[in-house]
Amino acid sequence: MELGRVEGAVVSTAKVDRLKGYKLLLVNLLGPDATPTSNYLVAVDTVGAGRGEVVILVRGSSARQAKSLQSVPTDTSIVAIVDSIELQGKIVFDKAKGD
Repeated sequence: MELGRVEGAVVSTAKVDRLKGYKLLLVNLLGPDATPTSNYLVAVDTVGAGRGEVVILVRGSSARQAKSLQSVPTDTSIVAIVDSIELQGKIVFDKAKGD
């Protein structure tokens, strides 16, 4: 699993049928201290994430483990929206505080 911040969306009107109905989001990978890495991925959103939210991503075969994605051709999926991150006893991200 990896951390990322949703930076935008990818719109594609021409795509395989199995991707229809899924939102594709542009995600910047984050370090464990919630700092951006400038490494971007396109991910299938399974949880209703929005721009600016910190999310948990899974890649590879794990990206298709959600029941709704078993037949979807994806290599990266968003599986959770993060509420907070604690690193070495310090809160480095807290959604409630707007970090």
